[in-house]
Amino acid sequence: MGSKNRFKEIRHVLIYTLFLNWGVAGAKLIYGWLIQSVSMKADGFHSFTDGSSNLIGLLGIWIASRPIDPNHPYGHKKFETLTTVAISAILFVVCFNVIREGITRFMDPVPPRVDIRAFLVMFVTLAINIIVMIYESKKGKELESDVLVSDALHTRADILTSFSVLIALIAVKMGYPIVDPIVSLAIAVFIGYAAVQILRESTRVLSDGIAIPIQEIEKVVLAIKGVKACHQIRSRGRGDDIHIDLHILVDRDMDVHRAHHLSYAIENKIKRDFPGVTDVLVHIEPLESGDGKNRKGA
Repeated sequence: MGSKNRFKEIRHVLIYTLFLNWGVAGAKLIYGWLIQSVSMKADGFHSFTDGSSNLIGLLGIWIASRPIDPNHPYGHKKFETLTTVAISAILFVVCFNVIREGITRFMDPVPPRVDIRAFLVMFVTLAINIIVMIYESKKGKELESDVLVSDALHTRADILTSFSVLIALIAVKMGYPIVDPIVSLAIAVFIGYAAVQILRESTRVLSDGIAIPIQEIEKVVLAIKGVKACHQIRSRGRGDDIHIDLHILVDRDMDVHRAHHLSYAIENKIKRDFPGVTDVLVHIEPLESGDGKNRKGA
């Protein structure tokens, strides 16, 4: 799939999920306010941030889809990853607010008024969240999109929180209103965990963390005829835009023409074996006495 079509499909997925997420959020927030359930409102705010992250994701995709220019010779794809940091930041803010409201409810208890409609709202919104999570996760992996994968993780956390709210509503109905603020604090933990997961992967990409284990690249390269040894192997980038550079040692009598073709063979082999690799830089060095042993995999 071309880069342009990929970004277009990601935008469509984000727009669909945006409307669904905000519909779910509106239902939880409105009914949570009506019955005075702090856990249901917390879940509603969590769902609302799903929609907010979709908007941020759309902005990131729009910037990331811009073509290469003189000031950005590697393109703008990291802007997609950068938006996931913003999504993580929103989650941390929501986590803090949910904790604050939960503690306030402990200090000033207000028993929720739970009825059958509250359960109906939660069951319907839960079903929508499950559909959205499965759809986004599938598309995120298929399109190798950081935004869709991180948003699917966000929605997964929303599903877990919705189950927690259902438990809280059942407990309140049975005469244990204290469970409502307790569950709201548990929801805050889910939200915070999702934020940490998203932030960890985003920072790996933005800080040029290793994208493919060195041993795997080395194994592929050493299997190519003409390569005596390889070292200084480095990789970085997102799942759909990985850059690799490495040094190889060849027979010192190899002419420039053969060395040139060998570098192309290495590049093509790596791109075939590691989908997502977009650039391979091969530095060729003559094999000196002892280099095969001393520098292999260095």
